[in-house]
Amino acid sequence: MNYRDFGKTGEKISALGFGCMRFPEYKEGEKSFVDQEKVDEMLVFAFENGVNYFDTAPHYCNHNSEQAVGHAVKAFRDKILISTKCPSDADLTPDKYLRLLERSLKRLDTDYIDFYHFWGINRDKYDNLILKNNLLETAAKAKEEGLIRHISFSFHDHPSAIKHIVDTSEKLGVKMESMLCQYNILDRSNEEMIKYVNEKGLGTVAMGPVGGGRLSAPTDLYAKLTGKASIATYELAFKFCLGNPNLNCALSGMENIDMVKKNVKVASDNTAFSEEEWKQLGAAMEEIKKFSELYCTGCKYCQPCPVEIDIPRIFEMYTYYNVYGLKDHAKNMMRDYLKNNGKTFADCKKCGICEKKCPQSLAIRENLDKVCKLLCE
Repeated sequence: MNYRDFGKTGEKISALGFGCMRFPEYKEGEKSFVDQEKVDEMLVFAFENGVNYFDTAPHYCNHNSEQAVGHAVKAFRDKILISTKCPSDADLTPDKYLRLLERSLKRLDTDYIDFYHFWGINRDKYDNLILKNNLLETAAKAKEEGLIRHISFSFHDHPSAIKHIVDTSEKLGVKMESMLCQYNILDRSNEEMIKYVNEKGLGTVAMGPVGGGRLSAPTDLYAKLTGKASIATYELAFKFCLGNPNLNCALSGMENIDMVKKNVKVASDNTAFSEEEWKQLGAAMEEIKKFSELYCTGCKYCQPCPVEIDIPRIFEMYTYYNVYGLKDHAKNMMRDYLKNNGKTFADCKKCGICEKKCPQSLAIRENLDKVCKLLCE
């Protein structure tokens, strides 16, 4: 496994981080559970093969991820970095921040959290919630008491807000120490700010390195971009992220042991892109702009839908259809979805709840109508 300095935090971080939001689950009645045996196998294998950064959150896997992580890493807790998050709810006060932190500590069965994030913030939440309610000071106090080791944030907003968040927190005397944001070969909007915060000493972690699954299917993209022999597209996606000299870690939400093994192999490969190769790939990006049409990351923030439309699943079908040209496969996926009583735009009540929750601000209803018509024809 390749390791990098994690900004100026004093930590070394593995090039591959384990995103703990897609653990295997099962249901008993109406209640969902994580398959702990499989999770243990996945996280132990990742650790034994060099992964030392595990990122979870209170709501992941139907609120079961933190506890599953705590169980899986218990034997090697002191040898890894655990990242989790504080929900940026409208009623977040210093007291609630501390209650949520204590809850995460209990679920993770640990005395401290290495990187505690203000979760999914934007400029409005930062200015009118975090600053207004003196939550930076609360985080600093928790750090002084040893409950957290580093103050961090994850981000969904215009890139310019990143500079505002980092600079103002520094002026107030409570520096942000790491940032988690969207970044991949399809979506480079945060690239300039990743460079900026890295130069300011923050650790940098990318979520969505395979573009919400858009880069997981096999294509000849690398050959088209470089004229060289093809490599697996997911490998291209990871190597592009890790070729960025300002990025410390690429976070992958791994669902099964095979995915863990595959990603560990890529991250341990000594043929990572050089900075020059990374720049060359970036210059070739104009060739794949069409990939960014209807850019759904599969984050599932739009779920649950009141009428149970699986929006991320349907948009994934469109990725196969439009990006990879696998039209028959995409239509077969839709047929299977409908056979299992899957809901489509025909069932939509047009309430718009999904669009209010979408971090990418997609016109979900308009696109859902178009995609369902295309795949159902």
